[in-house]
Amino acid sequence: MKKLILIVLILAGSSCATIKQNSSNLGQKQLKIMSYNIHIGNPPSKPKLIDLNSIVKAIKAENPDLIALQEVDVNTGRSGKINQAEIIARELGMNFFFAKAIDHDGGDYGVCILSKYPISESKIHRLTTIKGTGGEPRVLATAKIHLENGDFIRFGSTHLDAQKEPKNRAMQIKEINQIAEEEGLPFIIAGDLNAEEESSEIKQFDQKFTRTCQGCDPTFPVVSPKKTIDFIAFKKKNAFKTVKHYVVQEHYASDHLPVVAILKW
Repeated sequence: MKKLILIVLILAGSSCATIKQNSSNLGQKQLKIMSYNIHIGNPPSKPKLIDLNSIVKAIKAENPDLIALQEVDVNTGRSGKINQAEIIARELGMNFFFAKAIDHDGGDYGVCILSKYPISESKIHRLTTIKGTGGEPRVLATAKIHLENGDFIRFGSTHLDAQKEPKNRAMQIKEINQIAEEEGLPFIIAGDLNAEEESSEIKQFDQKFTRTCQGCDPTFPVVSPKKTIDFIAFKKKNAFKTVKHYVVQEHYASDHLPVVAILKW
């Protein structure tokens, strides 16, 4: 049996919840955004361990307003039949929306949105995986965020195809760009795009989005990172400006480093 270091309180089944609001960075019209591929809470140095406490600790240290998580397990056997999305949200006192991408090991696996602010209109956008490529189904999760000052934005979390061949990622980014084109609210997206800055897929992504970094620091692998594949971005022509972008040097909890950006408008 896998050794588990876990939070005890588990409530089954819920994929979307609203919890008490916390204080924020919005008094100065700023938002602190994090993107984090949490590797199901499994530290790479300890293959049989699920350590959600370390994920929560890494997030708490940054105190973001909005978080896009990837590789989240809900009620899977490999993670001890727990709802990771709900546990992390409750420990942080944040609202959450979990978006299932695939069935896995008796449960669900996908991405998650966490927010200090109320959320509504949560939606799972199914992205295309071309038949015969062997790629996993992928999703974009989005939610309307009700900011403290009465403003509304759309926030998204995604995790794109991981295969070396880019055709699935290219199709998925095309679909995300179309979603952005049709979105009337200011739109921020974050996630593991599994593509590096110089790739054709990121150039395609840049047609509709402004990334919070150029010449970004690497995010993967967690030990001696060499690749930048985790990004935060906002829709072009939205009135955001990047105040700061950085990669958090947390080298234990996951196989990816967390990415943080502070935006103002």
